[in-house]
Amino acid sequence: MTHKLYAAPLSLYSGKARAYLDWKGIDYEEVLASGDVYKNIIVPKVGRPVIPVLDTDDGRTIQDTTCIIDHFEDVADGPSVYPDTPKQRLVALLLEAYGDEWLVIPAMHYRWNYNEEWVYGEFGASSAPHASKEEQLVIGRGVGSNFKGFCPVLGINPETIPAIEVSYEALLADLDTHFAEHDYLLGSRPSIGDYGLIGPLYAHLYRDPASGEIMKRLAPRVAAWVERMVDVKAPLSGEFLPGDEVPDTLIPVLERMMGEQIPFLQTTADMFDAWAEANKGAEIPRVVGMADFTVEDVTAQRIAPPFSLWMLQRALDYYQGLDTADGSAVDEFLSSIKGAQGFQNFALERSLAFENFKLALA
Repeated sequence: MTHKLYAAPLSLYSGKARAYLDWKGIDYEEVLASGDVYKNIIVPKVGRPVIPVLDTDDGRTIQDTTCIIDHFEDVADGPSVYPDTPKQRLVALLLEAYGDEWLVIPAMHYRWNYNEEWVYGEFGASSAPHASKEEQLVIGRGVGSNFKGFCPVLGINPETIPAIEVSYEALLADLDTHFAEHDYLLGSRPSIGDYGLIGPLYAHLYRDPASGEIMKRLAPRVAAWVERMVDVKAPLSGEFLPGDEVPDTLIPVLERMMGEQIPFLQTTADMFDAWAEANKGAEIPRVVGMADFTVEDVTAQRIAPPFSLWMLQRALDYYQGLDTADGSAVDEFLSSIKGAQGFQNFALERSLAFENFKLALA
């Protein structure tokens, strides 16, 4: 039995998992997550309709891309996507959380406000691969409308859209400058940070045709990085930069994260702490309310998901566990990043774990 990845071409997190498995040289079979696969395999195994899901060759089921990656980092041979040195490792963990949990905002905006009709066909093709094109479009409208409905609760509305586009185009410009000098974020080997970014930047923002045209026109080097990530020519190759170097070209990207995402996550953490205090022993919900967020001086509200805290906690745990020498080097580095104090002083009162396909208090 080989590993089986239940996934779909248009799925953000499927793109992340697939890119990693291909680079790591894992022998796997991708199974299209059709309606029947959701009903008969995914929901019975995991409890809800979510992808990607991976069945290992020894019968274990793993859900969530980070968990899939960490599984193979533990059991597969070859170089790691986690840098060994402190600054690089922290930056990689931060940018994974940024890509996974924050870039979903532009990813969903551009998908549903630039590519809607095309995406309905894609949803139909995934849900009912053997149906006619006309039938797929009808089915896709039914499935896709549910996803489109997430846009307002993600903070995507007429007031925020101009700011979201300004921020995204600035991010593209910063990344384009970086990829003019480096193949990946931290050298010639992809890191866990690259895999955080590839989900939204490939499956939605490159692959969807209208947003793909925007990326290729405004940031051709970012488009070339996407192509390197998803069409792996040399698995298990490359090196991280020597001397724990973090390129200066990543500073603007980190500052964008610190300015936009970290304050929102601190609000989410405070809300989660209040929820946990009032609901002792209860199962952790997917959201704990609506929280303020600010992009390009425009403030609105969006859902506050505890899962985003678990993703940030990976970077926090690493940072807080550094020894004195490494911690001092990392703090000196962070002092060059505007807004990094919000991360350094981040207050997460309750530790989270992801077990049995859901969040729990650790």
